[in-house]
Amino acid sequence: MIKKERKYYWGTARRFNSLADYFSREFGGRLQKVSVNAGFTCPNRDGSRGTGGCTYCDSTAFVPGYCTPAKSVGEQIEKGIVFHSKRYRRARGFLAYFQSYTNTYGQVSVLERIWNEALSVPGIVGLVIGTRPDCVDDDVLALMSEMAERCYFVAEYGIESCYDRTLEAINRGHDYETTVRAIMKTAAMGIKAGGHIIFGLPGETREEMLATAVHLSRLPLHSLKFHQLQIVRNTPMAGQYRRDPGKFRLFGLDDYLDFLSGFVERLDPSIIIERIAGEIPPRFIEGGVRWGVRNEQVVAMFEERLEQRDTWQGKYYEYNRDDRF
Repeated sequence: MIKKERKYYWGTARRFNSLADYFSREFGGRLQKVSVNAGFTCPNRDGSRGTGGCTYCDSTAFVPGYCTPAKSVGEQIEKGIVFHSKRYRRARGFLAYFQSYTNTYGQVSVLERIWNEALSVPGIVGLVIGTRPDCVDDDVLALMSEMAERCYFVAEYGIESCYDRTLEAINRGHDYETTVRAIMKTAAMGIKAGGHIIFGLPGETREEMLATAVHLSRLPLHSLKFHQLQIVRNTPMAGQYRRDPGKFRLFGLDDYLDFLSGFVERLDPSIIIERIAGEIPPRFIEGGVRWGVRNEQVVAMFEERLEQRDTWQGKYYEYNRDDRF
């Protein structure tokens, strides 16, 4: 007897709705992000809504060396394409990823200029704009909508948590309702809305983190990135960790794989999972748990864990139209 390969909601045998499969369906192969640092700051750094930034954040820990605002947007992208082309030889195209800090925190005329500059670089087929949900007014959304008609375009929001007490504790400078409004307006204007979530923020229980899947599934999200909490050097959270490490419950690898399996079971299967874990260069990590494996290995282990549990994204997801905001 020939065993039929099981296919899930997203049309593949993979047990979660991966970004790689999405790109294969839509573009015929891999699209590689090229990071850009356009020199923006954040409203909770410059005093507009606060100072000091989010307690966990040091943007320099997440961006490659070719990203510096001393170079033009076009020059950064050109260097990034050369850098990534050596590793990803089969990439069908590249996405300019405006990654550092809040990339809609500026005049619309400036945003339009630098986004067009990015799109003018040969090989760039789309834009991903990392930003905050409290930094997208109607004018910015209108510009995003225009761009989304021209290319693959994602507004990637730092959600981080669905709980207001957590957002206050990490100095985000906005509440969860602000996130809900921004994502709803973004999707309503035909713009793909992505999101970023951190698991393990101080004060959140495992049950609350699992319930986050239910909250996020109520939103019209295109994609999500997951990041286990890591303590980054030279951040306010690093100081908190040194003073009282007992308040932090950092995930070990095996525990994280079990947790994430339970999380994706509850998640809307139409949401694309772009990243399942964060990876920071060891020199930036203050202390705590270090997994000692690369992201590709974590993905393979995660897929193996889903197989072992005979589970998949959305297994326990229950769609209720009335649940949507």
